[in-house]
Amino acid sequence: IGFRAGHSLMMLLGDAMLLHPQARVRALGNPGEVRVGPALLGRAVDALGEPIDGGPRLDLKQAWPLAGRREGALERASVHVPFDCGVRAINALATMGVGQRLGIMAGSGVGKSVLVDTIAGHAVADVIVVALIGERAREVSDFVNRHMAGHRRGGIVVVAVPADHAPNLRLRAAQYASAIGEYFRAQGKRVLLILDSLTRVAHAARELALVLGEPGAARGYPPSALAAVTRLVERAGNSARTGGAVTGIYTVLADGDDANDPVVDTARAILDGHIVLSRALAQRGHYPAIDVPASLSRVMDDLVPPDIAAAAQRLRALIAAREDNRDLVLMGAYRAGSDALLDEALALSGVIDAFLTQTRGAAEPLAASHQALLALMVPGDA
Repeated sequence: IGFRAGHSLMMLLGDAMLLHPQARVRALGNPGEVRVGPALLGRAVDALGEPIDGGPRLDLKQAWPLAGRREGALERASVHVPFDCGVRAINALATMGVGQRLGIMAGSGVGKSVLVDTIAGHAVADVIVVALIGERAREVSDFVNRHMAGHRRGGIVVVAVPADHAPNLRLRAAQYASAIGEYFRAQGKRVLLILDSLTRVAHAARELALVLGEPGAARGYPPSALAAVTRLVERAGNSARTGGAVTGIYTVLADGDDANDPVVDTARAILDGHIVLSRALAQRGHYPAIDVPASLSRVMDDLVPPDIAAAAQRLRALIAAREDNRDLVLMGAYRAGSDALLDEALALSGVIDAFLTQTRGAAEPLAASHQALLALMVPGDA
């Protein structure tokens, strides 16, 4: 993991029970490469590619650089094809594109895992790679049991390293998942990479940097920890050479619901959009608890027709007006007719909430989401 005073600094990937002083260290294999291949489909593995699902060992014949193959900026194709994630509020109001990098930003306990679960179960992609980094072991087990028993099993790969594992393993798991996505992209596949969570990757990189003596900077995060986040996100995107794509969805934990957390700031700057989950909405039983005015997709206007973009903008304005004046309305201090936009928002409040909410396990295709948006905003033209 580093060098100091002419010595190599190493950190174990596994148990240290059989290690003793003066033990010899031998270099085996190629630490800069990982094994990949179609045999990963339908399997759950750890950061070293070893199965954790009780199945047989994998016969992986192809090698891929753990840190990825560097590509020039002009080797990446633009984002121009809409991506169907299966969530109505995102499909309609923050339409994603194939090859986009999107962040889901939330504090703990506001429905982030449920939203990720819905997307993993219903998104339209050739291959779905899910990286569960630093999660509780129970959550890893639940996710694998749910998704590896369904009809989509043959198109899903899960890479999981729970919270009690070494930081270098947690960081390696995120890199391995990205390498798997890149491998399938090189085969011309459209890949969805879900990484949960980017914050725990930053925590792992911070632990390693502090062990090496790097000084903490922004709230204790050394520069290399935030740089690791940037390198990871930049690996997603479209390939102009193969026509394949890695669409990245990265969850970001806002520590203490702090939207100005260094990891949140870094992610927001390099991602192509972000979905913000609201604790206030979650407490009202509104799921998914998406804060629509605070969420955006930077590529949406390039993906949808003008009428969809205009309807989405109009609905966002209505939602913002209603939320900004919520306390005033609840106190009875608002007089109808004072604000035409707020009057319209209050009149449509029930149907807006019905449009934005979605039960767990339900899916709303992209085309149906856009039609529902037009029916809500332009009833005569839908």
